[in-house]
Amino acid sequence: MQREALLALLKKTFGYSSFRPLQEEIITDIFAGRDVFALLPTGGGKSLCFQLPALAQSGLTLVVSPLIALMKDQVDNLQASGVAATFLNSTLSAEESKARFRGLYRGEYRLLYIAPERLMLPGFPERLQELNVRLVAIDEAHCISEWGHDFRPEYRQLAELRPHIPDVPFLALTATATQRVREDITRLLALRTPRCYVASFNRPNLTYKVLPKDKPTEQIVRWIQDHPEDSGIVYCQSRKATESVAEKLRARGISALPYHAGLEARDREKNQERFLKDKTRVICATVAFGMGVHKPNVRFVLHFDLPKSIEGYYQETGRAGRDGLPGECVLLYSAADAIKQRAFIDEKPDPEEQRIAREQLQQMIHYAESARCRRATLLEYFGETQSTIPCEGCDNCLEPREVFDGTLAAQKFLSCIFRLRQASRFGVGLNHVIEVLTGAATEKIKRWGHDKISTYGVGREHSRSEWQAIGRELIRMGLCTQTSERLSVLELSTEGMAWLKARHPLTLTRPMKSTSKQPRVKIEGDIVCDEALFTQLRAVRREIADEKNVPPYIIFADVTLRHMAARQPVNETEFAEIPGVGERKLRDFSAPFLSAIDQWRSGRAR
Repeated sequence: MQREALLALLKKTFGYSSFRPLQEEIITDIFAGRDVFALLPTGGGKSLCFQLPALAQSGLTLVVSPLIALMKDQVDNLQASGVAATFLNSTLSAEESKARFRGLYRGEYRLLYIAPERLMLPGFPERLQELNVRLVAIDEAHCISEWGHDFRPEYRQLAELRPHIPDVPFLALTATATQRVREDITRLLALRTPRCYVASFNRPNLTYKVLPKDKPTEQIVRWIQDHPEDSGIVYCQSRKATESVAEKLRARGISALPYHAGLEARDREKNQERFLKDKTRVICATVAFGMGVHKPNVRFVLHFDLPKSIEGYYQETGRAGRDGLPGECVLLYSAADAIKQRAFIDEKPDPEEQRIAREQLQQMIHYAESARCRRATLLEYFGETQSTIPCEGCDNCLEPREVFDGTLAAQKFLSCIFRLRQASRFGVGLNHVIEVLTGAATEKIKRWGHDKISTYGVGREHSRSEWQAIGRELIRMGLCTQTSERLSVLELSTEGMAWLKARHPLTLTRPMKSTSKQPRVKIEGDIVCDEALFTQLRAVRREIADEKNVPPYIIFADVTLRHMAARQPVNETEFAEIPGVGERKLRDFSAPFLSAIDQWRSGRAR
């Protein structure tokens, strides 16, 4: 299909006049019959890469999706835009399933969403040729890898579809995957010399902040009260914490509900639905809440506890600002959380699992404590370089931390590691080094004779917590290393030994300061509009959504409403130019919104 025709179809159906990065290239390869692997960030427009080809060519596009809620959400969205789509899953009765099969055989649908378990039932793969399948899109493709964060064994069977539809291209899509997971996806899905597209992991509309954890529930309450119109997620490590935080938020007048795997399925679904439909403002959740939650107007993600890995943290923060409007990501951090996490890791039965988990946790701790640009740290984890520093979108760039001359402190700390190794011929942990520096009289220090070495007691000018911060920064700087074993020890690195000999001036960073309020900044994605009109348009949207029993974003996303409030269209022609307004939505929904805008303008004119 010609580019002009594709763009016309994009505007007509979805209301957009241009493609996002890589969408056009991926769609072109699909039309050429090639297998494609696409890694696009959350909110990067993955779904359009198979939805538009499904509309532009005859036949059926099969979409493999891991979650029932995700299927219904996407199908509702497509149907609201006038696209013939359906799903098959366990929520349907036998009669409903038969009716949809009849529709499939008659060619009534362009897209079929289906779970891998249902797709691989005996006899189903053999029917695919009869259904005229033209494309297989595998969403959340990282589920196929044991190294991914949502491993689903049933995804491994999908390669068995190939003999039944040998000429049909496969499209594998995910929002986050390390190099190892990418290789697993390509190999285990048996993709044939696929074209690989990896978009930037940068989410420029998100702001990243870390606050020292201090009376965390109060911190969360204050933060949410400072964002009275916004919807968000509070991630907690334990089920108990989700319920406790939700209860305390409700006691302070904030509508909040818990979500975790221990709730009855019915209660879990009800709480999720209330959140998706804007009936509750905050969901307090474990990591069980996430994949498949495509609510585009999540304005903040708060982490009550320390995440286990940078990959998990990136995935969870990525649920903010899916619509491209600004989102804020705040992590409450304390060293005590890190100690708790290590205790959980020690309970794992497999030593290799323990080692990997400790490495991942160490990376997360470095992120939380570092004074470097947070965006740059996240991107480096995925092998990408941040182009502009300061990024103007993280606390360390917006409010650089205080620094001090740490030359003497570093000399004492690194010398102590060296002297301890020299005296005992074995390494010791961070806490033991600090005890020696501060002149502690522990049983181990006396037994090993460490009160006799030259660095014993030379660091009494710093508290234990200050030395911990100094030590961890020296580790991050590469002047010493910390092993990943259960009893981790510190060792001088080659760079550390060279620095000790040269003793160049060294600058270190003061610990973070807890502030109740962070400065608001204008960040990419802002759409300046009349906020009062935007609020009125949200009320109109909610009324229509309630009537149709769908989440409000199915009608129009916040970004579309903000464009309406900024441009204030006066007729259907102007309304059709608003991004996100396709032909079907223009016909179905323009009247009440145009009426609201007209009333608002009339009220202002008086």
